[in-house]
Amino acid sequence: MIVRELVGGIYFGEPRGFKTDPVTGARQGFNTDIYSEPEVERIARVAFELARKRGGRLVSVDKANVLEVSQLWREVVTRLGAAEFPDVALSHMYIDNAAMQMVRNPREFDTIVTGNIFGDILSDEASMLTGSLGMLPSASVAEDGPGIYEPVHGSAPDIAGQDVANPMAMVLSAAMMCRYGLGLPRVAARLEGAVTAALDAGYRTGDLWSEGKTRIGCSELGRVLVASVAEVAVV
Repeated sequence: MIVRELVGGIYFGEPRGFKTDPVTGARQGFNTDIYSEPEVERIARVAFELARKRGGRLVSVDKANVLEVSQLWREVVTRLGAAEFPDVALSHMYIDNAAMQMVRNPREFDTIVTGNIFGDILSDEASMLTGSLGMLPSASVAEDGPGIYEPVHGSAPDIAGQDVANPMAMVLSAAMMCRYGLGLPRVAARLEGAVTAALDAGYRTGDLWSEGKTRIGCSELGRVLVASVAEVAVV
């Protein structure tokens, strides 16, 4: 589970823009990576609470060896963990090492929390652990009110109407909503079980297809998943 801060950091920081170097006359582009203590506390608290519901382990990813903004991030996450979540095992990792370790040994991770730009990169890298962006659910959630649950790839308008999209990420997004947003773990387990059953039966859309598997379109896989939901037993 990757918990990415979504409304701060370098994508939204000010000042930003273009300028001309007064000495060389060269054009420059600049952005500001900035986080406040409340912003870090907000996203870290979400991550700690999710980790508590999962394996009880949280890795905070930053670049504190060279960035002051990451030094503040690490300080705040450490303080919050000690004060409010002593039951969650917290560790820290630099972004470059985290990217390598995710490929090398993904089982090392349970829950990850990180800033906007690092989370943007890691979440797409993680898609290849499952073989396709079409397998990854995601959610954009606020401190209150409903969240938006959708496949990590969004609406994929470039393949609209072609019956080639992988619907599994959408079903898994619904499962994520049930498990973490609505408190319905049995419903989530049924949806997740349907995806597993369809994969075990060898059904694949084109993004995941390989020799020996049954290649079908989005609509047909949707029918398979509906049938699987009806058959999955949840204990």
